[in-house]
Amino acid sequence: MRYGTEHKIEIHQKIVKDASRRVRAEGLSGAAVSVVMNDAGLTHGGFYKHFDSKEDLLLESLREGFREIEDSLANAAEQSPPGEAWKAIVKTYLSLELCEHPERGCPLAALSPELARADKRMKPRIVAELVNYKSRMVPFMPGRQTKDKERAFFAIFSTMIGAVALARLLPDRTMREKVLTNTRNFLLRSF
Repeated sequence: MRYGTEHKIEIHQKIVKDASRRVRAEGLSGAAVSVVMNDAGLTHGGFYKHFDSKEDLLLESLREGFREIEDSLANAAEQSPPGEAWKAIVKTYLSLELCEHPERGCPLAALSPELARADKRMKPRIVAELVNYKSRMVPFMPGRQTKDKERAFFAIFSTMIGAVALARLLPDRTMREKVLTNTRNFLLRSF
């Protein structure tokens, strides 16, 4: 039975969303084609009807992960009182919920070391996603001028990414929460 274009688009989006969550939870190798297609209820052979290569799937998965966290952080910022947007971002990013569920969190906190070692053909596309991420978050950052906001973005996000990565290493929930709370308090006092 042949399906229409809309059905193919829906299936494609489901594959990408499922793969994005799997990649953030298990790493780049977690998105094996057979596993991702099985998650979508499809056969391995149907993969090439949706993607030219596994790299294309990984890049779309990363893009989806960045959009998901960007939307979550932007929503928190937009719901905050005037002048508090960046603080809402910090509080949301450093939540225990996102720390304990990497499949819903920031791809950078989950994948930075792997992304740094990614195939050099993928690097420009990964960097493009980072630039988009920065562009979406910079308007919410503290500072008067764009250069100040960009500087704040790099300081705040580098600190948060490291804190989440470290907290995820810790076996005890209380210890994870302590790392997140201390980092959150430090950042909120620093700008």
